Amino acid sequence: MTGRTVLILGAACGLLALVACTEKPQTGGGVRIDAPPYAGTGSNFTQPGWKAGDKTGWEQQLKARQQYGQNEYTRTTR
Repeated sequence: MTGRTVLILGAACGLLALVACTEKPQTGGGVRIDAPPYAGTGSNFTQPGWKAGDKTGWEQQLKARQQYGQNEYTRTTR
């Protein structure tokens, strides 16, 4: 191989490495922020007895979680 061929191959490999490290555009669906959190997600993994759209029940569940075990601060300070 000639020096010029090696230089071209090296430049091509460098360019390929730079192209491979670019970030892909983050477009498309994500979390819907226009709906309130208590509106539900349509998932089957919900607390038994809670119905989507029940704001009072949602707030009660958050209070219960905070008091009974899903508060990492109180779990680590014991």
